[in-house]
Amino acid sequence: MFIKPDYNIENIYAIDLEELKSKGINALLFDLDSTVMGSKRGYYDEKTLEWLNMVRKDFFIGVVSNNYNPEYIKKVSACTDFPIVFEAHKPDTKVAKAFMDEHNLKSDTTCFVGDRPLTDTLCGKRLGCVTILVDSITADVEKPIVRFARWLERLSVKK
Repeated sequence: MFIKPDYNIENIYAIDLEELKSKGINALLFDLDSTVMGSKRGYYDEKTLEWLNMVRKDFFIGVVSNNYNPEYIKKVSACTDFPIVFEAHKPDTKVAKAFMDEHNLKSDTTCFVGDRPLTDTLCGKRLGCVTILVDSITADVEKPIVRFARWLERLSVKK
């Protein structure tokens, strides 16, 4: 099975926000770990916070995460001032759809952004959203085995 994201880019900072606006997108739903936050860190770096604050001037921002660790959820929730949902079970769409409904988000004006094609991109596609596949926000410091696993998973991405 091949998955084709609408955009396949380096990281969140390379998202062309003007292009998304021109296509009627007004909401961005991000995966958490490795997309907007280093995996299992529990905090956003300053560059990411500044970028998110700039983005939220024109877009609704939300986070849809598969993480289910109660301690981690507590830590992330304490430093996040936009809507976030955990235990999403992506690529299943039930939790993400309920989150979208709760915030009055429509599929045709929402963009789903994540670093994993088999969870994030597939979930976004199944919801009918525009999808953006990014590399890990911490790609430069990931262990070789993690980079290899990412390479294997991206074999499912149709270019």
